[in-house]
Amino acid sequence: MRIPVPLLSLAIAACMGSSAAGPQLIGEGARILFIGNSHSYVNDVPGLLQALADSAGGETIATLSIAPDNFALIDHWNEGTARHEIENGSWRFVVLQQGWTPAGVCRDTLRQATQLFAERIRSANATVALFQVWAPANQPGQFTGTIESYRLAAEDVNGLLFPVAEAWLEVGNRAPALNLYGDGIHANLRGAYLTALVMYARIFQRSPVGLPSVLRTRVGTTVTIPAEVALLLQQVAADIGLAPTPPTTPVAPPVITSRC
Repeated sequence: MRIPVPLLSLAIAACMGSSAAGPQLIGEGARILFIGNSHSYVNDVPGLLQALADSAGGETIATLSIAPDNFALIDHWNEGTARHEIENGSWRFVVLQQGWTPAGVCRDTLRQATQLFAERIRSANATVALFQVWAPANQPGQFTGTIESYRLAAEDVNGLLFPVAEAWLEVGNRAPALNLYGDGIHANLRGAYLTALVMYARIFQRSPVGLPSVLRTRVGTTVTIPAEVALLLQQVAADIGLAPTPPTTPVAPPVITSRC
């Protein structure tokens, strides 16, 4: 699904994956490749995940992002840069992300592209991960279909699912007044922090409760979340991120050629 260029972008240029020099690896440790679009780079979700790992001690991570505006995963597959990086990097995880993805052609292309990428990712001895994106603020009814789409895509390839959209819904249940959106489509800092917390919980299989509410990323950005808000988001991320993923109803993967 095509995502409009953000009206307000707090992107970190070094993490956008679109510089003339090409994508740049940041940090050291277990290498994580993000293949996505503005949902990954607005407020630097990979950088926040890295900062959380740094703050927790123990294993550190290195991140690289390929995230042009408006790209669906099938666009990445056809364009080729992401395939090249998978084949030429020693990745621990490769994170796949596109926009909100309801049932229909968008779900079909998500599943098709995930299967195409999964073959390359496994050949490179890396783990496939799906970054489940939230629905727009003005289309809350699309959460259910989007959650199912990403679950199906992850199940198709026996991949790791980051249940971010589910965590966003749970925050809405516990704190309806807490806004996670920046422009109605992309995350604000609180939404990006929650997203990174869910990823942290799933990757390290460790509760994020107690991690700092003030983070400094490797590119020098300081992110501050009010302590009481950070605790709520950490608790939600622990509850959702560490819970087993419920099975979906088996559905045969599609074979299509159109893009989302």
